[in-house]
Amino acid sequence: MSVTHSPENEHSGLLKISSAVFYAFSSFLITIVNKTVLTNFRFPSYMCLGIGQMITTIVVLYAAKMNQTVQFQDFDRSVVFKIFPLPLLYLGNHITGLASTKKLSLPMFTVLRKFTILMTMIMEALILRKTFPRPLVYSVLTIVFGALVAASSDLAFDVGAYTFILLNDVFTAANGVYTKQKLGTDGLGKYGVLFYNALLIVIPTLLASAFTGDLHQAITFQHWAEATFILCFLMSCIMGFVLMYSIVLCSHYNSALTTTVVGAIKNVAVAYMGIFIGGDYLFSWTNFLGLTICMSGGLAYSYLTFTNKGPSESHGNRIPGQLKILIDEDSIEKRSIN
Repeated sequence: MSVTHSPENEHSGLLKISSAVFYAFSSFLITIVNKTVLTNFRFPSYMCLGIGQMITTIVVLYAAKMNQTVQFQDFDRSVVFKIFPLPLLYLGNHITGLASTKKLSLPMFTVLRKFTILMTMIMEALILRKTFPRPLVYSVLTIVFGALVAASSDLAFDVGAYTFILLNDVFTAANGVYTKQKLGTDGLGKYGVLFYNALLIVIPTLLASAFTGDLHQAITFQHWAEATFILCFLMSCIMGFVLMYSIVLCSHYNSALTTTVVGAIKNVAVAYMGIFIGGDYLFSWTNFLGLTICMSGGLAYSYLTFTNKGPSESHGNRIPGQLKILIDEDSIEKRSIN
């Protein structure tokens, strides 16, 4: 299996920025739609909502492949080895993300998601062997610090919800980094990664949902006769596909870290809106200050990334002015990043 690498600086600035804006817009919309389905309508199964999004991805991409609109290799045993461990990370990201959306208020969901950025930076250093300019590192730390300030005022602390969101941070970071790595794999590309991710996990997820009784709760949900709920559910399924495509596109033209930071900037806007949407936000000036610090760090990162060369790959040569975040392989075996 051969892998080709396409450095981010080979892509034009327009492609980088437009793919980032597309991802931010898609992520914003699906957060609102999912929150409506899971909280406002009280849909009992975040797992079945994820299944709907997976099925939509499979149907859309298979139809596009049959019409020769997109191309990726046919399924064989090599696909499983090429794409691993993405399906597991994709599944974990879906389930923990939807669960945390249901359990947390919009503002606190977006605040705690900021820790994904630091985790992504560490994983890019470990897996993709990247180094980062010091100002970029400081902007990331600013975002995380702002998240800590905002979270310190949360009066609706929920151990279960916080566990889900932190697990979601880990899965999101790993999924982003490995997606970036797999995009250059022969025979897959953007569409193959999306299609086989969904295909390999939809049946196990469906079986797990049926075994736990989650599927029964979804089928017997009382609002299936309401056109408004059905519309929101279908919008969530469609936006699930659009979101995954936008993530892959943004990661292809930028880096996994940039994709994560773009999501964080979008999330601050969602947090501000959460004051008026959802009805479960407990306002405090400490929280507001923390969100503003997060936004400042995110804007600084965006300026540094889109006006200069972003994170660059390092194979032993340290570039002046960069902070080298590389960890010896011996120490990796003794540690786990959580």
